[in-house]
Amino acid sequence: MKTPRGNEPSKQISSAEREARKAFREVGAKTAVSDHEIAQTAFSQNRERLKAERLAREAAAPPSATAKSRSKAKKE
Repeated sequence: MKTPRGNEPSKQISSAEREARKAFREVGAKTAVSDHEIAQTAFSQNRERLKAERLAREAAAPPSATAKSRSKAKKE
């Protein structure tokens, strides 16, 4: 028969098991940090690539009609 978790006595863990858990927790934290850094680097590189493509498109395209109308409005 199962008892609710609140009624079970706490399980004593050995110092070896405590050290093992600590080591696994440290490795897990380092892995999570490195995964985050990899994702951030990829995001940053992709953002810079897209920005360069956009700037190249804007430089190659003829000036838009809205830019012309704005300059005419300022002259009047």
